[in-house]
Amino acid sequence: MAKQILQPFYAAWVVLTFFIGLVVTMPAFVALSFGNRLSTRKLIFAIINHWFHIWLWLIGMRVTVLGPEPPKGRYVAIANHISYLDTIALFPALPGYFRPLGKKEFSKVPVLGFIYKQIVVMVNRGSAESRARSMRLLWHILRHESDIIIFPEGTFNETGAVLKSFYDGAFKLAITTQTPILPVVFPDTVHRWHYSAWWKVWPGRNRAIRLAPIPVAGMTMADLPALKETAQRLMQQELEKYDYP
Repeated sequence: MAKQILQPFYAAWVVLTFFIGLVVTMPAFVALSFGNRLSTRKLIFAIINHWFHIWLWLIGMRVTVLGPEPPKGRYVAIANHISYLDTIALFPALPGYFRPLGKKEFSKVPVLGFIYKQIVVMVNRGSAESRARSMRLLWHILRHESDIIIFPEGTFNETGAVLKSFYDGAFKLAITTQTPILPVVFPDTVHRWHYSAWWKVWPGRNRAIRLAPIPVAGMTMADLPALKETAQRLMQQELEKYDYP
């Protein structure tokens, strides 16, 4: 009963603090957007990273990172996706600068879409040409810029199962570039911000659990199904230890 009464007030606090942060940071995003360079992208990333850390603290959703620190190097990071909070929780969960793969459609959202376009590699999953173009860009980023983060389920897992079937993209990229996979799981985000409605938010514990990297050295495309199965099995086994989904 108390939660039902207080949730609208908490949701209003979440929205208010988010948009205050947006107003404060927007001039910097606009100024930096004129230079599509690695240095400006890193500055934009740093601003977003600090903003999200402060905002998660203000709304009582700080993320605790568990699991081993990955050895230095480049990774194709993958994570489960069941909550609006997942994309924000990535920032405290992953060490250093990274670029995510995301849906092109979100770039059309007013204001937020502008920020989204600055660091996200966009893909239209319905277009083979767009998918191929994004894979080429991801390959270049891994070689010359940063880690990549992909949600291999593609979109929210609304199935009731622990994980949806994974798409091939992250694993194809890892094998092609010989870059290890770094699995990350979020067991709590579904309870903090449920996928069924933007206002279903409630404060509490948030854990990001980094699993051991999965090496891909020497693998070929013939190994892709086994690599994908291994990653999904390890992530599912970890998530099954918690109250998830």
